[in-house]
Amino acid sequence: MINQAKVSARRDQIMTKIWHCGLFGDDRSRSEDPRTALCGSAAACDTGGDATGSVPMKIAGFETENGLRLGVIRGDTVVDLQAVDPRIPSDLALWLDAYEGELAPLAAVADRAPAAAHRPLEGLTFALPVARPGKIICLGLNYLDHAREGGHARPEFPAVFLRCRSSLVAHLRPILRPLASQTLDYEAELVGIVGRRGKHVGRADAHAFIAGYACFNDGSIREFQRRTSQWDMGKNFDQTGGFGPWMVSADALPPGASGLSIVCRLNGIVLQSDNTRNMMVSVAETVADLTQGMTLEPGDLVVTGTPAGVGHARQPPLWMRPRVRSRDRGHRHAAQSGRGGTARRRHGGLRPFAGASRVSGAQATRPNGDSSGGPVESARGMG
Repeated sequence: MINQAKVSARRDQIMTKIWHCGLFGDDRSRSEDPRTALCGSAAACDTGGDATGSVPMKIAGFETENGLRLGVIRGDTVVDLQAVDPRIPSDLALWLDAYEGELAPLAAVADRAPAAAHRPLEGLTFALPVARPGKIICLGLNYLDHAREGGHARPEFPAVFLRCRSSLVAHLRPILRPLASQTLDYEAELVGIVGRRGKHVGRADAHAFIAGYACFNDGSIREFQRRTSQWDMGKNFDQTGGFGPWMVSADALPPGASGLSIVCRLNGIVLQSDNTRNMMVSVAETVADLTQGMTLEPGDLVVTGTPAGVGHARQPPLWMRPRVRSRDRGHRHAAQSGRGGTARRRHGGLRPFAGASRVSGAQATRPNGDSSGGPVESARGMG
C-alpha cells in the first residue's frame, strides 16, 4: 500500500529541489511553498482523488504557435495547462517524476482555468502524450491466438523488445512507410505509462506504479523484423509507432486495465478484436518481471502486446499502403481500447482512449495502422 504522508513529504522535497534549480523558470520568492508556487494553492495538491492522490482524467500533449503544451481533456476541449500556469512542464514525464505519479494537482489547475485556456479538440495538433519517454518496453506474443497465428507455441515467457523515440508518431500524424520495404503491418495494443520509479516491484504493488494507459499501434516492418531472431530492427523504423491520443488515468479504468475491449479497424472493417483480460502476462506481472532487471522510471512506456488478426498472418498478407491517386483516399485505420470507445479520425477518439488514422501518399501496400496517428505516407512521398 502507498503511504500517502510519505508520498506527500517526498513530493514537497522534490518540488523544493526543482524550485531551487529553476526548472520551471519562475522568479517568485523561493521561500514560498513549492506547491503554492506550482499549483496556485497548497490545498489544491490534496483535493479530490483516491488514496494515491489521483483523480480520473485524460491528459494530452499538443502543439501550439507557442510550442509544445500539456493539457487536460474537458468535454470537447483541452485545457492548456501552461496558459493557466507557465511553470507546468510540457512533458508529462517531468510532472510524474516530480509528483511521484500524482495527477490531482493537474486536475486542480484545470479546474481553475479561465475560458481562454480552453482549446477545441477539433483541429488540435496532437503531440505524444509523453513528449520524451525514457524507455519504450514492448511485449511480444502476449495473446495466445496471436502467438499461434504466427506459428509459435505458448511461450514460457513473453518476448521483450525495445522501441526508440524516433519510431513514435502522435495521433493523426502520418505513419511513414519506408523505401526499404512494403511490409508495413498494424498491431493494436494497450500501453501503460509509468508514473513512479520502481525496482524489484512485487505484483501486489505493481499497479501503483502505472499512472495511466493509452492506445498504441506497434507498426512493424515484417520483412526486417523476421530477418533474425531479434525483432528490434523491424520495430524501430522512423515514425511507425502510433501513440495516443491521450493518457487515461489508471483510476478511471479497472485495475491493470483488465477487461477492456481492444479493437483494430481498417477501412471500417474489424481486423483485430479481443479483450485485455486475455493477455497471458498481466500488467502487474509485467511490471514485476521487468523490474527484476531494470528500473522503471516516470514516463517510461510499457506496451503490452497485440491480439490475433495482424496483416502478416493473413492469406494473402494485408499490408498497409499509402494512397496511389489523388482520388484514392487510401486506407483508414482505427485502434480502440476501452469500454466500447470508438476511434474517430476527426475527433481523435472522444471515448476512454482511442486513435485513428488515414493512409495517404504514394506507392502501394495497405491500410495505415496508427493507433494514434494520421495519414500513412511513403518515404518517397515525404521527400
